[in-house]
Amino acid sequence: MPMPTPTPADGDGSGLAQLPGQAFYVSDRTSAARQLADLRGQGRTAEADALLRIAAQPSSQWLGEEAARGIAEQVSRRAAESDRTPVFVAYNIPHRDCGLYSAGGAADAASYRSWITGVAEALGDRRAWVVLEPDAVAHTLDSCGVKGDVAAERYGLLAFAVQELKKRPQVRVYLDAGNPGWAQDPSAMAEALRRSGIGAADGFAVNVSNFYGTDRDAEYGGRLSAALGGKHFVIDTSRNGNGPLGGDAWCNPPGRALGDPPTADTGRPGVDAYLWIKNPGESDGECGRGEPRAGEFWLPYALGLARAAR
Repeated sequence: MPMPTPTPADGDGSGLAQLPGQAFYVSDRTSAARQLADLRGQGRTAEADALLRIAAQPSSQWLGEEAARGIAEQVSRRAAESDRTPVFVAYNIPHRDCGLYSAGGAADAASYRSWITGVAEALGDRRAWVVLEPDAVAHTLDSCGVKGDVAAERYGLLAFAVQELKKRPQVRVYLDAGNPGWAQDPSAMAEALRRSGIGAADGFAVNVSNFYGTDRDAEYGGRLSAALGGKHFVIDTSRNGNGPLGGDAWCNPPGRALGDPPTADTGRPGVDAYLWIKNPGESDGECGRGEPRAGEFWLPYALGLARAAR
């Protein structure tokens, strides 16, 4: 699917508007949107035009330790005013990211339960999709060390989060289920998702923050769906336009490209949406090469993704 070139709209500093026919919310407060406004202010027109391919598309609002409740309420209200659906990523599970570049998370189980309840309450009766805790389930199945009682606690917290979020009448919840290149047994992943409350969720997410091509993601998701009684899923297409670099190159690999734009019209049975769950241009971490910290916007990388997109 070719990447559309958005047309700037009048009326705000970043030149962003809701795309016609798009179900998901385009925020003018993302890192890309703020950088876009800066580039225009500096007269860097060519770079601004390239970055618009990211900033003008719906991307996700990640919610971490701080101010999550207020951010969720503000973004969901702005989206409702635009008659669009925001996509949130809840990312605050204890022992997050196995102590790697995105280490952190809630201090303990009680803190997490309070945090996720606050996020759910902030969404109220407004529409929202929530991708729940990237890597949290998969890290109980690899060498991370989230095992035994700690894994059992994690499954319980995820199931609690699904339950709390699904109390809200218009919130859809997708548990993260890793990616096709993660060494794991699909049957083991399915069982871990069951323990994490997938039965009450709307489905699961694949390829979050990774680069696997959409066809391969759909095949992986389809096998997992079959093991889960036909559960639907969403695919992160934010950076998969050129597929993976190869090997274990998951941390800011060069030569990647934006993938299919976000849409709820995928044409694939069981695939509810293509989403930009990872915000293109935000670093995966320092990667041992002194690159920006995880989550920091990195303009050269963003421009590379945009310029390589078909």
